[in-house]
Amino acid sequence: MADSINFHNATVEDILSLDNIRATLQRMEESIVFRLIERAQFGHNSCVYRDGAFPELVEKENWTGSWLAWSIKETEKWHAKLGRWLAPDEHAFTPIEQLPRPVLKPNDYPDILHPHHVNVTEEILAFYTQDIVPKITQQEGKPEDDRQYGSSVVCDIEALGAIARRIHFGMFVSESKFRSDPAAFVPHIRSRNIDALSGLITKPAVEEVLLARVRQKADVYGQNLDQTSTHHPGTERRKIQSEDIVLLYQKFIIPLTKKVEIDYLLERYVRVCVCVCVWRERSRGSDNEGLVG
Repeated sequence: MADSINFHNATVEDILSLDNIRATLQRMEESIVFRLIERAQFGHNSCVYRDGAFPELVEKENWTGSWLAWSIKETEKWHAKLGRWLAPDEHAFTPIEQLPRPVLKPNDYPDILHPHHVNVTEEILAFYTQDIVPKITQQEGKPEDDRQYGSSVVCDIEALGAIARRIHFGMFVSESKFRSDPAAFVPHIRSRNIDALSGLITKPAVEEVLLARVRQKADVYGQNLDQTSTHHPGTERRKIQSEDIVLLYQKFIIPLTKKVEIDYLLERYVRVCVCVCVWRERSRGSDNEGLVG
């Protein structure tokens, strides 16, 4: 992956450096744009998102869900055997307990994030299938259903993976910010003041720059460079509309990333408190045993 992180040859401090995080997030923007362009070349093919739309799945696989859900499950089972879901920046759409163990001995990853249960893949899947795909596949002259069901879900899985990785990477952002100034966060985490935490992690100026950069990338990568085209500049057919990508970030990726950041901070602090309490109880137990003995 072009936007992958080398967890094994970098220190935790380097991985959590805001400069490195920023560079990684910018590379993820390109991955998302390219994967959505790939999906946009096919029709909406809405039947791949409907439960029970393919009798063959029921007959041959005993699967009553959608073609996409089955494809995700089968793909993620294979990737689980390769060890993909052990990486701290990867999140499967399939419940982890339903996936097989890696074939090879797992790599040892550094302790970057605190243990957590933050996972918003259900929200990502719902928004992607109900909002993103209908928009990007709605092009003049393109059939709503082109029967390219296999190709469509292959592109769906790639796009979903890129979007999920980008959104869940918010935990790296919040971990970095928390470590740099814990005193600013702890009071609001203790009181579970969501608005105050949102204020700490929200930078409107940074978001404006991000949206402008995403628009520029979509403008460039989404154009058809056909030198034989007779269309006048500004009227040519595009692979994808820049506004659709900007709205994706504005209405969905940015807000959901903030939710991930805040949920992680709240869970991080609770777990730290639990660990401290357990340590204190064990310490008291040891002291009491010494006194009794």
